[in-house]
Amino acid sequence: MTVIRDTNVSADLEAKLGKNIWWKPDLDRKVLKELCVKRSLPGIIYVSLYFFALAISGYLAYYTWGTYWTILWFWVYGTIYTFSGAYDHESRHRTLFKERWLNDLFQYIFSFMTNFEPVRWRWTHTLHHSYTLHTKEPHDFEIQVDRPSKLFKYFVSFIPFGPLLWIHQSYLVETLKNSLGIMTPVIRDCVPKEHQWKVFLSSRIHMLIWLSIILFSIYFQTILPVLFFLLPTFYGNTLFFMCGLTQHAGLAFDVKDHRVNTRTVILNPILSWLYIKLEYHIEHHMYPQVPWYNLPKLHKIIKNQLPKPNYGLISAYKDIVPVIIKQAFDPNYVPDRKIPNV
Repeated sequence: MTVIRDTNVSADLEAKLGKNIWWKPDLDRKVLKELCVKRSLPGIIYVSLYFFALAISGYLAYYTWGTYWTILWFWVYGTIYTFSGAYDHESRHRTLFKERWLNDLFQYIFSFMTNFEPVRWRWTHTLHHSYTLHTKEPHDFEIQVDRPSKLFKYFVSFIPFGPLLWIHQSYLVETLKNSLGIMTPVIRDCVPKEHQWKVFLSSRIHMLIWLSIILFSIYFQTILPVLFFLLPTFYGNTLFFMCGLTQHAGLAFDVKDHRVNTRTVILNPILSWLYIKLEYHIEHHMYPQVPWYNLPKLHKIIKNQLPKPNYGLISAYKDIVPVIIKQAFDPNYVPDRKIPNV
């Protein structure tokens, strides 16, 4: 095992592999082909359990309305609701199910739940995988990392309703602009012209649903529809943000090695179910065509060629938080990563 500093890896890989080639582990093609086989049953089971848990927690939140217990159950409901972002991600890759139409259908459902306009995110997510954490053109439009780190914004983002402080910078505002026919830079740069009308159409549908729920709440003088359908990602954000921000937080820019700019964290079974195995993030970035349910198998096969994963969120944030604080004062700081010498 040798220690390779992130800032040096980029130059080494550029010399060895060329500008457009990412590091890949030693993996038998036949094994990879088997891992890439799509099945619908795992997705059907996970999605069914997800909506069952959402319905139960939602019912308990409603049943306890008017008592202090409702705070707990709305937090549970909002937490589960916010993990729709992970399911949206898998349907965006069309690996949630085998059938393409099922993936596309549920992408529209989950993208509304997570406040992501689906057409834009399908195209920018392709760039995210092609240019992971790259700031040079064409760059990664999904990872909008502040360096030097804005510590107040970073830590408040984990607090329920904290993201509302920056709602004017949110993807929801981008969707609102698109619904009004305003061409935002990310749409102009990422989405092909022949598909841009789809962005405007789906953005208008999203905003129409938002407006309908708000008007419904006003007419019937109840905040419940807003709490159930519009605000969950703002008050149930903590655990999902904690999982999501482990993926690339504090790691090196402009490096063509996913072992260096991406992080794998082994989660407990409940979080792994909610996060739909997305914690195996190095593996996912190396082979995005591998369905989510095969990522643990892929990890076992290639783990000797990868940095040791963090076990649990506490372990991950013991690494992340000191780095984020250092980057607040030195934006060029990147952590050392222990990369197997293979």
